[in-house]
Amino acid sequence: MGRNSAAPSVGEGMVHRRVVLRARDVVFFKGILEASDGLAAIFAERGGDLTVSTPSARQAELDAVLSALCSELDAMILT
Repeated sequence: MGRNSAAPSVGEGMVHRRVVLRARDVVFFKGILEASDGLAAIFAERGGDLTVSTPSARQAELDAVLSALCSELDAMILT
């Protein structure tokens, strides 16, 4: 029986970013964000297709971290 992937539910007061990176970079990416003092929750759709969510009060901080990580990993933030 196959699993159907569903987009995470992002509640009120939360923002999310969709990030696409190489599957081999996912563990590193998640490790950096998880070590960032609860900055974000990461949901994997498949391979390197991720949704990253944070409270709106931390949006600027998340955007700065994602910008640096995506530059380093040659990843994309999709709007």
